[in-house]
Formats: sequence, structure tokens, C-alpha cells
Amino acid sequence: MGKTLFDKVWDAHVVENIENGPQIIYIDRHLIHEVTSPQAFAELENRNIPVFRPQQITATADHNVPTLHQNQPIKDVLSRTQVEQLALNCSNHNIELWGLGHKNQGIVHIIAPELGITQPGMSIVCGDSHTSTHGAFGSIAFGIGTSQVAMVFASQCLLMNKPKSMRVNVNGKLNKNVLPKDVILYIISKVGTDAGTGYFCEYAGNVFEEMSMEGRMTVCNMSIEMGARGGMIAPDETTFEYVKGRKYAPQGEEFDRKVAYWKTLKTDDDAVFDLEYHFNAEDIQPMITYGTNPGMGISIFDEVPAAANESESKALQYMGLESGQKMSAIPINYVFIGSCTNARIEDFRSAASYIKGRKKAENITALIVPGSFHVAQQIKAEGLEKVFTDAGFQIREAGCSACLAMNGDKIPEGEYCVSTSNRNFEGRQGPGARTLLASPLTAAIAAVEGKIKISQN
Repeated sequence: MGKTLFDKVWDAHVVENIENGPQIIYIDRHLIHEVTSPQAFAELENRNIPVFRPQQITATADHNVPTLHQNQPIKDVLSRTQVEQLALNCSNHNIELWGLGHKNQGIVHIIAPELGITQPGMSIVCGDSHTSTHGAFGSIAFGIGTSQVAMVFASQCLLMNKPKSMRVNVNGKLNKNVLPKDVILYIISKVGTDAGTGYFCEYAGNVFEEMSMEGRMTVCNMSIEMGARGGMIAPDETTFEYVKGRKYAPQGEEFDRKVAYWKTLKTDDDAVFDLEYHFNAEDIQPMITYGTNPGMGISIFDEVPAAANESESKALQYMGLESGQKMSAIPINYVFIGSCTNARIEDFRSAASYIKGRKKAENITALIVPGSFHVAQQIKAEGLEKVFTDAGFQIREAGCSACLAMNGDKIPEGEYCVSTSNRNFEGRQGPGARTLLASPLTAAIAAVEGKIKISQN
């Protein structure tokens, strides 16, 4: 029986099989930020254990950083303390840090791919659930807890049971205005938020094969939202062209040798998955969430459905919505385009393509937050900055921003925000904030129209 993409990459990283137990897995790249690393560093210091391979760690500040006046001291005491502690820990353990003001600073799941650190066939971990983003390159990438962060610091390995494998196939031709974010929101709305529990998911079919790397990263980013340990897409010519020439990618003959290996990672034709789903691209429309988990999503042309259980009833109550209500009737006042899901240059190009020559609605506060310093530079170089500012959008500096309420960019209590982020939990964007997940295009249209609206023509 053949092997899946997941099998091939996983098996290549097994250091030791423990009889009747888990496996020891080698980790190629460890990504860290200021929120989940302090406790792990403290554990090492308490036990007098050094960081084993600091050169295989990528460190940046992203969650707590303000997106205004980054050249000034951080006002929030807790945020400032965490950012300063990261700098101290990295200095003490000889780890290179890309902090505020550094040209490589940004959201960890955006800077690693854009710098060529993320590569096919790797094992990648981070103390952050959306590490699954990097699986878009055909790598095994997943989030880990604080104790596991300490384990990787100390040994560059993890003790784990091998997850099961699942595959989600989407084939056909996508409808107008449907972006990768819509594809993954549709999938989650159909399979649920726990369908992937215990699995690593491979995405297959012509829809994913035809996506850009940015689109694939958006899809894999949200794998965790359907409960999967991670998501993967087989590396192909699109992958190789994206990686080629980037700062930390292999160069010259070494790159060619790597590509020859990367081509062998594709799932074998006779491989068998533990679970498999099939969807038709033609069934997918621009999506929007209406509840308090990413599985509560519908086409923007649909009405809010009736609650199927007590949990959904509670979600509708929190969101202030009623069954049968049209999405266009929701009184939105905020739009956020950013996060590790949708803050790459392609996302801002998509938004700008609609915004150009238009103005945002007067009732809308609209934030444009690039995922990295490099993306911010691209926005300027391509003339998108003028498009956004002329339309009345606020352009911020790189960071996680209004994806989560850990910095100054929060949505007020009771207000609705159309957001390109990945989670719509209660209070995710601020106490009492109401989040509606959508693609960058849908968010851009909402900002201009002042409501959730896309033409079906």
C-alpha cells in the first residue's frame, strides 16, 4: 500500500519508535513569539537546561505589538513586558530575534514563508494553533503547548503519537468572487469544527492545485478550525517557484536537489486515507459566518438559519441575530483586513481591486493591517497604500492586530466586525465584540457598501 504525503514527511522525521507508545519526532524549525515562549524559557532556566539548537529557531514579536507608533515604547504594561521578555530570553540563549523595527518583523506565520524559511518536507512547530499555515508547502506543521515548546527548546524533538490521515477533495470551477477563504469556510460549515480531531488533513483536487501559495496558506491556516492537527497540500511547481530565490531558501544546485526530493512527497496513487470528503467547487459561494465558531457559516446570499441546538441558540443570542434575518441587514460598523489568515500581499491586492476609486461607507471604521514589514513595503510599492487611504481606510503597521484582543486594536462591545481573521469566538476581538468571518474581497465590499453585499451577477 502506498504512502500519503503526511506519511512520507512524518516517517522521514521519526527518530525513535517507542514500543507500545508514541514516537520521537525531529523538528526542523521552531517558530516562537512573545506570548507562548516565556514559560518555556523559564522551565529551561529552572532546570539549568540550554537551548539545544538556537539556529533552528525563528523568533518575532507579533501578538501583543501595537500597530500604531511602533517606534515608541509600548503603552500597555503586560504587552510591553512580554515583548521585552522575549528580547531578553532570545539574547540569553543566542537566538536571533526579529523584533519591532526589524525589517523581517511580522506575524510569525507570514514571515517564515515569505523569507523562504518554510520549505516542503519540513517539520515545523510553534506555540500557536495556526502553525498549520505552513502545511501549504507540503510540510508537517502544527501548534504545540508550553511544555512541548520547552521540550523542543531542550532537544529539538517531540514525543508524539502519529495522527490519522484524512483528505478533503474539492474539484470543479469556482464561482465569481469566491476566494480561498470562502473555500475553507465552506468546508468547515459542512464537516463541522470537530471533524478533523485526531487527523492530519491533506487538501486535494484541482481547486487547490490552481490556488496561489497565498491561497493555500489561507486554507491550511484554518485547518485547526475544523479540529485537525494540521493541514497539507502537496508541493508542486507553484510551491517551488514561490520558494525559489527567497532569502533563506536553498540556492543554486542545492535548490535543484531539494526540488528533486520535494517532487517525491506527493501522495501515492494507491495510498489509503482513514477519512475522506469530496466537494464540488460549483456549490461554493462567497461565505460569511453568523455565529461564534467558524463552522457557523453560510453563503452571504442565504438567511440566518434556525438554531439546531442550545449551543447555536446561545451563539445567535450573543450575536444579536435571529433566524431568517438577511446578512445584508446586519448593522456592521467595523471591517478588519489582516491576520495570519489574510494579511499577505495577494489579500490586499484583492481588496484594493474593489476599493480603487471608491470610498468607504461613513459608518465604517476600516483597518488594513499588513502581516509583515515586507508586505507593508509591497503595499506602498504597488500603489495600494494610496488606494486604501483615498478610500478612507486606516493602514497600520505589521502585527496580529484586531484578530484577537491582545493589543490596542479591539472592536467595541456589541459592535459587528467583518473580519478576515480565523476565529469568531465570544470576545475574540474584544469583550462583547461580534465577529463575522469573511474573505478580503467580501470585507472590502462590506466596507464600501456599509453592509454585507455581493452581486450575484
